[in-house]
Amino acid sequence: MGRWVNQSYTDGFILVGIFSHSQTDLVLFSAVMVVFTVALCGNVLLIFLIYMDPQLHTPMYFFLSQLSLMDLMLVCNIVPKMAANFLSGRKSISFVGCGVQTGFFVSLVGSEGLLLGLMAYDRYVAISHPLHYPILMNQKVCLQIIGSSWAFGIIDGVIQMVAAMSLPYCDSRNVDHFFCEVQALLKLACVDTSLFDTLLFACCVFMLLLPFSIIVVSYACILGAVLRMRSAQTWKKALATCSSHLTAVTLFYGAAMFMYLRPRRYRPPSHDKVASIFYTVLTPMLNPLIYSLRNQEVMGALRKVLNHCRIGSQH
Repeated sequence: MGRWVNQSYTDGFILVGIFSHSQTDLVLFSAVMVVFTVALCGNVLLIFLIYMDPQLHTPMYFFLSQLSLMDLMLVCNIVPKMAANFLSGRKSISFVGCGVQTGFFVSLVGSEGLLLGLMAYDRYVAISHPLHYPILMNQKVCLQIIGSSWAFGIIDGVIQMVAAMSLPYCDSRNVDHFFCEVQALLKLACVDTSLFDTLLFACCVFMLLLPFSIIVVSYACILGAVLRMRSAQTWKKALATCSSHLTAVTLFYGAAMFMYLRPRRYRPPSHDKVASIFYTVLTPMLNPLIYSLRNQEVMGALRKVLNHCRIGSQH
């Protein structure tokens, strides 16, 4: 077994990828790169606007800036390596590089899932207890929410990375994926991984269902509070406050649950790759669009920045 571990450590792995060099796949690859560019620019712009505009210095936008940071790190962890491999024709990744990519991926997905769950609690407090909102969601509480999201995600990522990289790997080093995904790596191990599979499934269930249960409970309480409201204006405001978050939650959890909560026999690699593209590239692009195009305060901040740039250029 030592020979297998040393060979994997020395030679690394081969990422099979998702695209061939056919005409259709070239078009799809170009589309993914456009989505990546939009995700990169959208998340950087959103973080910049939240940082620059004092009106956006509220708990909701603080959480949103962290969500954008996670999305930014997620796409930069996956897409540049995938693009470099596709364009160069070299599909290799080092053993250490594979471990780092795995750790970052699991950490960021876990942190984002938990943050989305805790953001639902923030929306509940904002709608159900508006007068006490500044007290209930003070700076200390906000930092605890952010800190716990990052901490749980990082712990999960380190555990899975260490466990996956400690396994002995056989002569085949072809990872049937476009990045180092834990379950794709397990198929190459030279030992029985059934215990690890069970622990991994339990871990995924916990990291997905815990925040998802927070979301369900929070929105059940929000619905109860909204139904007690008499004003149509208040209804509209509550709907506007929650709609962006609910859209982001649906996109993220829909793809993540499809990916990780299905039994292995219903998980062909092609389905895993498509689902992975969805929440490693498409969701990070859509999040800033969802939260900006449907949000008057963010659009107002963008207009102020553009006006400031226009006035500056005239002088």
